[in-house]
Amino acid sequence: MAHILKTLNSWFWWENIWMPINCTWADFVDRDGLVFPKPQQLYATIPYAFVLLIIRFFTERYIAIPLAKALGIKNVRRVKPQPNPVLESYFRECSRHPSQSEIQGLAKKCNCTVHLVEKWFRRRRNLEIPTVLRKFQEAFWRFSFYFTSSIAGFIFLHDKPWFYDIWQTWVGYPFQTLLPSQYWYYMAEISFYWSLLFTLGIDTKRKDFLAHVVHHFAAIGLMSCSWCGNYVRVGTLVMFVHDTADFWLEAAKMFNYARWEKTCNLLFFIFSVAFFITRIILFPFWILRATLYQPTFYSTTPVIAYFLFNGQLLILQGLHLYWGYLIFKILKRFIFLKDLKDDRSDEEEEDSVTDNEEESTNGNKNGCGSGKHLLNSSHH
Repeated sequence: MAHILKTLNSWFWWENIWMPINCTWADFVDRDGLVFPKPQQLYATIPYAFVLLIIRFFTERYIAIPLAKALGIKNVRRVKPQPNPVLESYFRECSRHPSQSEIQGLAKKCNCTVHLVEKWFRRRRNLEIPTVLRKFQEAFWRFSFYFTSSIAGFIFLHDKPWFYDIWQTWVGYPFQTLLPSQYWYYMAEISFYWSLLFTLGIDTKRKDFLAHVVHHFAAIGLMSCSWCGNYVRVGTLVMFVHDTADFWLEAAKMFNYARWEKTCNLLFFIFSVAFFITRIILFPFWILRATLYQPTFYSTTPVIAYFLFNGQLLILQGLHLYWGYLIFKILKRFIFLKDLKDDRSDEEEEDSVTDNEEESTNGNKNGCGSGKHLLNSSHH
């Protein structure tokens, strides 16, 4: 087994995959003031990701929550439905939205009214939906990172020649020295996407959940490959182009949760413009042109990393087109129907059960029966 792993490792780090002809890993040893990115440095992104999770915890708790309260967002306490093995089993294994006939059958089985069964399913479904405060906290954390990263990215890039002339990304390649700002820019970005993957199970799930999973893995793979192949200059441009649009969306979400409708609409419009400029125009016609077309002027035999790098960039562009379609649908509905609603999120259902109704579920006469009766009913 060890021999197999050693062989696979040697194949993966074969020079012909990552660097131009007549270059070896020995050429990328730091020397004469030149510093090069090293693949083993990427291991540091895992502990950095946990550091970001700690920062996220304190940011959400001590900044996001007070800000949410200041904006008028209340921490609504969800009312849990009474424990009911029959209904819980049906909810998990059959349907979260039973038909009227199914509700009537469940009511007879549990010896309670149809109204109470409907209320039970409504409350149970609401438990699966994060509260508005929770969604605000997540949006605030992402806004904080993207906004900070955008400012840092501009500071790192504004005085670099390749920020204005993208041909400069290939001048001197592959022997381009790694700057400290580029190192920390990469470490922060990769660590952030690792942290998002680590919290996928507890963060708000949306209808484009799978697209986000693909995006996070593609982003980590893309940044890692560009690091190993020393495509750092163009890599920093890719990161900057993405972050400058994303924080507008997160800001719009925060004000949407606070029900500041006009502010939310304005921010979403700004995001839409920024998204289409950066993702639909700049990314394919500026970034992809630099990665697909310009390298052919520096080498007549592209290495395998060229195809790995560009393949992941094309996957990313596919996701851009998908999200651009969703944004266009939202804008279209907003313009013609004045409705700016995100179809990806489930909405909480109104729960109007009174305390007396909840207490009635504990009795046998009008309620859903005792725990013993319910356990026995599950075998009918």
